[in-house]
Amino acid sequence: MNTNRLSDKIQNMLNNQVAKEAEAAQVFLSYGCWADSQGYGGIANFFFRHVGEERDHMMKVMQYIMERGGKVKITAIKAPPEDPTSLKDCFEKTFQHEVDNTTAIYEIVNLAHEERDWATYNFAQWFVKEQIEEEKLVMDLLDKLKIAGGDNATSESLFNLDRFIGESPDDVPLARDASMDKPE
Repeated sequence: MNTNRLSDKIQNMLNNQVAKEAEAAQVFLSYGCWADSQGYGGIANFFFRHVGEERDHMMKVMQYIMERGGKVKITAIKAPPEDPTSLKDCFEKTFQHEVDNTTAIYEIVNLAHEERDWATYNFAQWFVKEQIEEEKLVMDLLDKLKIAGGDNATSESLFNLDRFIGESPDDVPLARDASMDKPE
């Protein structure tokens, strides 16, 4: 008796997401190593913390596939991209990486809706919320770098930025959580 509750299309898409999350972990590992080599220990710490988060996302998708009776397929992943050329380039590439991942999550949501697979649709909603947080987190990094002076930032402002990012929490306040008493 076949107990797989996932269509072949959804199972394949979810397995692709497993690979995307593994690739994200490698990208962040690479960027953390680059940041460390540039003397940005706080920013390296930020990326190294996010490696674990991306791997947790990968495990979450794998577990869901297995819970639905599907088969997880582990594939080779792409090598991380070239090292960034600057801190701005690093944050911009990180943002684009998150946007690409959001697009992949939306494709899962769209297919689940089209196939009326409400379990997968519901499961994917967690990732939709998570991607809002991930994009916002990187937008905040870009904003902080801009305030520090962007490409013309002084050593002192970069030092302070690095320390701030290294000590910052890994989540950000979101609009949906705001109230009159707690605007952020």
